[in-house]
Amino acid sequence: MSKKRVEPDGSKTDLPPMQTDALYDDTSLAPVADAIARMVATPEDPPSLETLAAELGYSPFHFQRLFKRGVGVSPKRFAQALRLGPARKLLTQGETPVLDASLDVGMSGPSRLHDLFVTCDAVTPGDVRRRGRGLDIRWGVHASPFGRVLLAQTPIGVCWLSFGSDDTIKSMFGELHETYPEANFVRDDAATEKTATSIFGADQARISLDLHGTNFQIKVWQALLAIPYGTTVSYGEIAARVGNKAASRAVGSAVGANPISLLIPCHRVIQSSGVVHNYRWGVPTKRALLAWERAHLDTADAA
Repeated sequence: MSKKRVEPDGSKTDLPPMQTDALYDDTSLAPVADAIARMVATPEDPPSLETLAAELGYSPFHFQRLFKRGVGVSPKRFAQALRLGPARKLLTQGETPVLDASLDVGMSGPSRLHDLFVTCDAVTPGDVRRRGRGLDIRWGVHASPFGRVLLAQTPIGVCWLSFGSDDTIKSMFGELHETYPEANFVRDDAATEKTATSIFGADQARISLDLHGTNFQIKVWQALLAIPYGTTVSYGEIAARVGNKAASRAVGSAVGANPISLLIPCHRVIQSSGVVHNYRWGVPTKRALLAWERAHLDTADAA
């Protein structure tokens, strides 16, 4: 039986079987994403492996393997990270804040343990008025441990990444189209598949970004790229880094306008009190991403 593809208008068309890594398909990742959603819903007391496996129709042994292959850590390790909360705060080394040092390098550190590097190969500040005119954007929808991902890219690099579900694909595309209303859009899952697999799979890869925004937004997004993996910072710390300590509210707006979730890690920005809130793609997804990173860090520390 052929799969069905949901188009932006909500209609469904036949979709040939995707030539993806067998790990990163709907069959293997849908139950993993479901399990993560259930765990995030009750972070203080997430369901056990046995409970998750029974509710999702697997044996504990099989589901443990499925979850670890999809997320990179066991359900128990992920649950521990959820209970502990956001990963360690950004520390300083001597007189040089880690954020400053990372930004000076010109790229993010490893976004994950498999050496995924994110670089800004094209930055177009002050480009908002063009509204995407002249851009050719190919986009696709893919499975991930955190639900559906809508990924869009120009010939230069990724320009959009959002999280959602089958029910929100139409609205996700609407947001993308609203951001670049005069761009030329082509749905091409095959074209974006390699990038999606690099982001969520086990490939070693360098991901290029194509950023378009106001001068201030670009400065904030570049500062976000410099936040090391597995750390969190406050809005005030980002404001200080971009040269205006009093601009926390404006920084919050720029963080909220980030069009490329995960790769530009706006999920690592939290309130100075440690409260996790305000995420464009939902607070549960933000909590899941932070727990994912903390679980990987804790696993590396224990090795």
